[in-house]
Amino acid sequence: MQGLAIARRGLAAAVLLACLTLSPAARAAEQAPLIVHSATFERLEYRLGDGSDLVAWQGDGWVGSDEWKLRLHSEGEWAVEGGGFETLENQLLVQHPVSDFFDLKAGLRYDAPAGPNRLYGVVGLQGLGRQWIETDAELFVSQTGAPSARLDLDYELLVTNRIILRPSAEINVAFADDREIAVGSGLSTTELGARLSYDLVYRNIAPYLGVHWERAYGETADLRRGEGEATDSLYALLGVRLMY
Repeated sequence: MQGLAIARRGLAAAVLLACLTLSPAARAAEQAPLIVHSATFERLEYRLGDGSDLVAWQGDGWVGSDEWKLRLHSEGEWAVEGGGFETLENQLLVQHPVSDFFDLKAGLRYDAPAGPNRLYGVVGLQGLGRQWIETDAELFVSQTGAPSARLDLDYELLVTNRIILRPSAEINVAFADDREIAVGSGLSTTELGARLSYDLVYRNIAPYLGVHWERAYGETADLRRGEGEATDSLYALLGVRLMY
């Protein structure tokens, strides 16, 4: 019995010694957040319309942990006939979760369209809303002090395990005029779309076809008419969704 008691005391001492001698580097490695990254083109498409055809894209890449992410978002439209950007927007954002389903984000947005360039401050919420609708709500304040807001809604409807219908909507509201870039106060533009995709390689490569419609309203529509631009456009489209 005495030998057994000695053995137990020796084992306890060894465990204690192992805990005390665990290296700080090992403890730090256990506590360090896992850094991951991702890149996605939600839309990379060719749009065929009555006027000039367009090449359009919407994508982003991020790096970070579950708690903090640094995100680069880009979207734009390139006119095939004559060349040149119809729209070009880039955002650099920091993102942090504020609930199980939504992240708070803040950063900068830079637009370099055909007209004057614009720099904006950005704050917004992004995540999954009710009925699993992907929701992205953003508030902008431009370098001229003009505030505006945008709401993006996307939904995935599984037709089969590989065929997915993605309806989408975008609403833009301006709270002040910015006539240099043909934006009037009030509801300025909306965009509606539907894209039917096929997951060719898991969900990493998914070709799709669909339709896209956009329209300007109120003062924004008046300003566009004054510049000889269309106030509504309808496109058929072919594209691919890429995820890395």
